[in-house]
Amino acid sequence: MMFKLVSLLTLFAFFISCDSGNVLHVPLSDEEASLPYYSEEEEIISHTAYTLSYSEEHEQALWVAYTLTSEQASSDMERTDDYREDPAVENGSASLSDYSGSGYDRGHLAPAGDMEWDHTAMSESFFLSNMSPQLAGFNRYIWKDLEADIRDAAKTNGKIHIVTGPVFGDAYPILDTIGENNVSVPSHYYKVVLDYTQPTIKAIGFILANESSDQPLSSFAKSVDEVEQETGIDFFHMLPDSIEDSIESTINLDDWFGYLFE
Repeated sequence: MMFKLVSLLTLFAFFISCDSGNVLHVPLSDEEASLPYYSEEEEIISHTAYTLSYSEEHEQALWVAYTLTSEQASSDMERTDDYREDPAVENGSASLSDYSGSGYDRGHLAPAGDMEWDHTAMSESFFLSNMSPQLAGFNRYIWKDLEADIRDAAKTNGKIHIVTGPVFGDAYPILDTIGENNVSVPSHYYKVVLDYTQPTIKAIGFILANESSDQPLSSFAKSVDEVEQETGIDFFHMLPDSIEDSIESTINLDDWFGYLFE
């Protein structure tokens, strides 16, 4: 009884204000804040810095989720470039031979640049479960630019939660398959970002085609609700409904300090 009373008092203590008015700001762990909803049938794999849902059908992750702090985003470490199969995948991940000679980059989902705060985290970012076949003109330019802006968002906001992956579905047929494992080549990719800190709780999403582009990142910006509709994934589902409904239905680039995602 005492535990329940303390829990209730703790919960009520977190009634604080945010931009959309007085809402219940429930404290969440990094895992609770970042992980999408998933079913018992999904193959969920956790590494040092990120968690993913692996698709045997597509031989890559459907989503990769992680938290990035300002301190982590400001770290500096050389890339390990130790691309390899992920031993945690039950039936085996994609292999190096799948990508060899395919014409596609081994494109990071959770980028190596976000893992420079820890050697193990950096090395594990090169598991092929965290890779997806990306065209060089996409992976090395606009996708890389988005990754860099998300790091800047972490530096500016203190802590953010990120989910990223390929977009699959009837509206997004795959471009090709590569290798003996028939790794799917996605036509599009997404990222969603949550800042669950005061004073401005906010979220933003992006969907980009797997192709080179000279368009500004802002042209690919979506609300989280829109990304959920396209991917079928329920992001940030542990947020209180009042906050989730507010921040996932709208998008305001000015909330991201004006200069990010331009």
